[in-house]
Amino acid sequence: MKTSSPGKILLGFVLVFGFCLSGNAQLLKKLGKRAERAAERTIERRVDKEASEKTDQVLDSILEPGSGGNKQGPNTPPSPTGNEPNAQGGQSGGPTSSSGPKTIEVYSKFDYVPGDKQMFFDDFGNDFIGDFPSKWNTNAGGEIVTLGDSPQKWLELKSGFNIYYIPNVPQLPEEYTIEFDLAAVGLDRQTSSQAKVAITLSNDDAFKPGSNNAYAEIPFCQYAAIGVTVQNNINGKREIRSTVKADLRDVVLNNPHVSIAVNKQRFRLWVNEVKYIDVPRLVAPGAVIHTVKFLANGFKDGKEKVFISNLKVAEGGVDLRRKLIAEGKISTNGILFDTGSANIKPESMGIIRQIYQVMQQDGSINLKIVGHTDSDGSDANNMALSKKRAASVKNALVSVYGVNGNRLTVDGKGESEPVADNNSPDGKAQNRRVEFIRQ
Repeated sequence: MKTSSPGKILLGFVLVFGFCLSGNAQLLKKLGKRAERAAERTIERRVDKEASEKTDQVLDSILEPGSGGNKQGPNTPPSPTGNEPNAQGGQSGGPTSSSGPKTIEVYSKFDYVPGDKQMFFDDFGNDFIGDFPSKWNTNAGGEIVTLGDSPQKWLELKSGFNIYYIPNVPQLPEEYTIEFDLAAVGLDRQTSSQAKVAITLSNDDAFKPGSNNAYAEIPFCQYAAIGVTVQNNINGKREIRSTVKADLRDVVLNNPHVSIAVNKQRFRLWVNEVKYIDVPRLVAPGAVIHTVKFLANGFKDGKEKVFISNLKVAEGGVDLRRKLIAEGKISTNGILFDTGSANIKPESMGIIRQIYQVMQQDGSINLKIVGHTDSDGSDANNMALSKKRAASVKNALVSVYGVNGNRLTVDGKGESEPVADNNSPDGKAQNRRVEFIRQ
């Protein structure tokens, strides 16, 4: 029997190994690049987390006074329940986002300012759990639920090509804003790239897209970064469709707040404090837009669910800075607080920034800040709450923008000076307001 020498065996092994290396070189190179990108994302998130932690103490005094800097980590909102909520006073809101504090720079540069004349508000406060909300319409199903222990009510949007809209909003003006909260449960790494919530501004008063519309999609995909898409139709013809690169995978797990500003043809969209869309000519010129529509699609039936709450539509166009200088007094319900507390919501910082700009421009201006609440809760608690909220606004002006505290005084009126009926969610939202009065 003839046997191979050790040298020949070794040579054969080297040749085989060499062919394997050659055949898999491209695969290893691709895997290396993928691992490198994953490492970069991990590093970026860690740097962001460490930068946020360094600002906790300052932010706590502004946004969450008395919290002592204790924060919860990101999580998925709890499953919906059918429990009736307990009545609570003050500003209604969804479950508190646990994504952690943002940097002061993010808050101070947030330039969204809500409209000053409220046209529509619904937190489903007068609707029963399990019912479809009385102010809305749909060609699909849907019901009011609560999530976990929070008393906030949410409308579950059924997935599919189903339309939800508010039929009793009058013709929208040339300048207006739209705000709402979103929540999702059951998302995981397999959540589809088609999972999205879309909002359409349309000239159709039923369930069609309309010949003139402006449309934006918020992605909920979890296995890849899917950007924010915007498109339009002008006289039945699509003029714009574009997707802006963005990674919202963590954001949509923590009850994001969406803000939209329409200024004639210009369309801007923020998710939390980040502006993703700013298109100067998206809305059809001269079009009669009178319907705000929502669509949820691509979510797995029975497993992945998406919800909406706190929808507010307000007419804009009045520059609060000019009004304060000219008239010496303004009142706004655009400064929002967590339910029953004086914690300022981040989306309110655009208005506070405008107040700062007025005081920066004219050093002779001193202001009195007056808080007002709705009638939920006792008179005494609402009076105390209104004063605490005014103090929180003052604290933001001093701590974030460096306004001299001696130029600011605070007061609270509780529920004693309502401007609307406290028997409806819309009226309560109007009564929850902050006044700035020149002294």
